[in-house]
Amino acid sequence: MPHWLQLMLESLPSLLWAALIFTVPLTLLSFVLGLTVGLGAALGRLFGPKPLVMLVRFYVWIFRGTPLLVQLFLIFYGLPSVGILLDAFTAALIGFTLNIGAYTSEIIRAAIGSVPKGQWEAAYSIGMTWSQAMRRTVLPQAGRVAVPPLSNTFISLVKDTSLAAAITVPEMFQAAQRIVATTYEPLILYVEAAILYLAMSSVLSALQTRLEERLNRYGGFLEARS
Repeated sequence: MPHWLQLMLESLPSLLWAALIFTVPLTLLSFVLGLTVGLGAALGRLFGPKPLVMLVRFYVWIFRGTPLLVQLFLIFYGLPSVGILLDAFTAALIGFTLNIGAYTSEIIRAAIGSVPKGQWEAAYSIGMTWSQAMRRTVLPQAGRVAVPPLSNTFISLVKDTSLAAAITVPEMFQAAQRIVATTYEPLILYVEAAILYLAMSSVLSALQTRLEERLNRYGGFLEARS
């Protein structure tokens, strides 16, 4: 067996374990929390009072305009200077959540804005309140529009979690770095890590395609009946 293949096989369990214990939970938690933050920010910017609108704009401007790695460093290494101590995983979770929240807020805001005004009027005409119209009429339609960009954001997040290695989160990429430190084979280990990230992204891309096809069929059915 070639040396490079043997090393890959021997290191694979460690990389997969790090992915299962840290990379996957960090990705899922960050995306769910970020999506929640993004929805709240989008609604605040669209329907909130002017001070809230300005606050949301500032938040989005900061987190979309600065590198994610810098944000992670500020949270993990900078906050202790003002007495806020966070463990590495929590710091990474906060950083990814706020970053994802900024991006998804713009996606959701655009998706809600794409719903025709007549849909609001139709909902109000049958006696719905604002919250009912939003929940039953607007958000379902906006969700269909938002799925593709949100899916792309989720796939990007899977790869971006490798940045958590820079603040000592023992996720998959840092597991590869630890093995490199003992084997002195960076090319082989980093290629293996890249292949694993590529495999995860490919699976998610295939699932995204299937989901979009189902939504398009459903949307076509609705359009045919309208």
